[in-house]
Amino acid sequence: MRAICVVAALAMVIGGAGAAHGERTQKGNLILRLDGGLSPLRLPRHHPAPVTVHLEAGLHTDDGSLLPRVTRIELGLPAKGVVSTRGLPVCPPRRLRDAKPPEALAACRGALVGRGRLKALVRVPKQDPFEIETRLLAFNGRVDGGRGVILHAYAADPPTVVVLPFQLRQGSGRFGLALVVKLSPALGPWPRLESFEMTLARRYAYRGRARSYLSASCPIPERQTAGFFSLAHAGMTLAGGRQIGTAITRGCRARR
Repeated sequence: MRAICVVAALAMVIGGAGAAHGERTQKGNLILRLDGGLSPLRLPRHHPAPVTVHLEAGLHTDDGSLLPRVTRIELGLPAKGVVSTRGLPVCPPRRLRDAKPPEALAACRGALVGRGRLKALVRVPKQDPFEIETRLLAFNGRVDGGRGVILHAYAADPPTVVVLPFQLRQGSGRFGLALVVKLSPALGPWPRLESFEMTLARRYAYRGRARSYLSASCPIPERQTAGFFSLAHAGMTLAGGRQIGTAITRGCRARR
């Protein structure tokens, strides 16, 4: 199985987060917030079980000034969990270009692993700024020869389609896996990322066996029934090289 074992209980991105609270980090006038949760919260102690993960992140300035352009996004996942893609169809990005959501699903429904939304502020010279909200579809894919998540973003007004190829990379420290994307200069200098939220989950069958795209355990000591783990990290690189990042911690309960 081509699976990546991470270390604590995989969780990134709503699904029953309960009383979870987001974290905020500020650098200068820029504030990054991150929130997320894992479902179910009660998981086996010694083996992984299917989970749904949810992530929400947003940028804003404390003085109302124009947001900087984001050039790179990295989402870190915890070091104890499993991402499995064996037997899961792969969606080539070329199938999603210029496709509306029904067309994208018709082309790649078998590779679907998540959904969400993204908001961006667009300021074009000599025009009033306007906000666009896109629907996100997440597909299992290949990026630069390795595993990845292909995000299809669609806005109806104005009609917009953007395909974002997140590469699945080995992480470090508390985060054993990372989803990384570099935002192409072809997007232009005007869109400014405001916020996004995404839920990842997929159950499927392969060779007669039930499988899950995401699985996790709650590997806490036998004498404990609950514990905490580093759930996710969001890092953004801005035009000019400035960086900002924050992380969230969540709890899980062990079951046999």
